[in-house]
Amino acid sequence: MTYSFDTIVEKPFDETITLVTEALKLEGFGILTDIDVQATMKKKLDVDMNPYRILGACNPQFAYQAMRYEPKIGTMLPCNVIVRQIEPGKNEVSAIDPIASMQAIGNPALKEVADTVQDKMKKVIASLKSAR
Repeated sequence: MTYSFDTIVEKPFDETITLVTEALKLEGFGILTDIDVQATMKKKLDVDMNPYRILGACNPQFAYQAMRYEPKIGTMLPCNVIVRQIEPGKNEVSAIDPIASMQAIGNPALKEVADTVQDKMKKVIASLKSAR
């Protein structure tokens, strides 16, 4: 089973981050966390790597619904979206498939929420395909 939806965006890295953030916003998601993996690896391990960011996206309405069905669901939140530079001007964007992650919990009440969030993540990735 795959666990993410992916696309390639042929834009500068920072522009891709902006496009992803805007696409998420259109689907009702805000960014709770923004982890600069490249900077962290340089600081902690003195390793050079291409730009790589993990955006922690959250739709409060769906997060609240999921928490009502499964109080410990916060261990699976937020929905991570990564943007990683493959080469200058070419970035891979990957969004978590919430159905894949929710299956590990085994609570059938989460299916409706996961289906809706999956649909929204697919729309985010589809909108980026047209941004190429």
